[in-house]
Amino acid sequence: MDWLGDDYPFSTSALEGKHAIVCGASKGIGAATAQMLAKAGAKITAVSRNPQSLISTLKGSGHTAISLDLENQEAIDKFISSIGECHILINNAAGPPGGPLLENSVEDFLAPFQRHLHASHRLAQGVVPLMEKAGMGRIVNIISTSVREPIPNIGLSNTLRGAMASWAKSLSRELPACITINNVLPGFTDTDRLGSLASSINEKTGKSVEDIHSTWLTQVPIGRLIDPLETGAAITYLCMPISGGIRGVSLAVDGGRLRSI
Repeated sequence: MDWLGDDYPFSTSALEGKHAIVCGASKGIGAATAQMLAKAGAKITAVSRNPQSLISTLKGSGHTAISLDLENQEAIDKFISSIGECHILINNAAGPPGGPLLENSVEDFLAPFQRHLHASHRLAQGVVPLMEKAGMGRIVNIISTSVREPIPNIGLSNTLRGAMASWAKSLSRELPACITINNVLPGFTDTDRLGSLASSINEKTGKSVEDIHSTWLTQVPIGRLIDPLETGAAITYLCMPISGGIRGVSLAVDGGRLRSI
């Protein structure tokens, strides 16, 4: 499907007048989400540590690219102070390296938690007053299906994603009525991150990347990888005014891979 062309599933004015901050917007699901939100009419502030990649993420006027290290609390605070308005916040960042959990030191947890949980919390604290003032707010966290079913060989990521989901569920009980927070749980998605995971498994096991991909696809009822724009479409819906009744959920976009209810 031409998700950004004739087959675009939403009104191109559905989010007109809304300002969206999209973290990790330089590639993968973050870039796809920024593109889908922009197509729906939102003004995008695309955030990444790699500003050069951000330049190619969005086309058209009114959008902004910001270089920001989500592990730098001072930089986050400075960014927040520069925001005049915000209706949508997409929390998204690169996941930690794979490997058995018992091989991780306590220090290995610090940077990933700063980049994900700590940054998301600080950003939420900063934008919630702006959303409440605007009378509408949407916070969506891009995390992982490991929230429901831990994935082998990425123990640190599993731990982190679970913490993010619990944080979001707790916030969903505290936020003003006009602001929602939800999680999207990507499955096997056609991104660089999945390619890196396949390469890591190849190095540890000697199994070919092709065989790794084939094994993954046997677990997915639709028999293919998810297009990042499909995930971006689910996120975009959760950002729309009409989605106000959806609050505190973790939505899997995984082609039916999860076995849990």
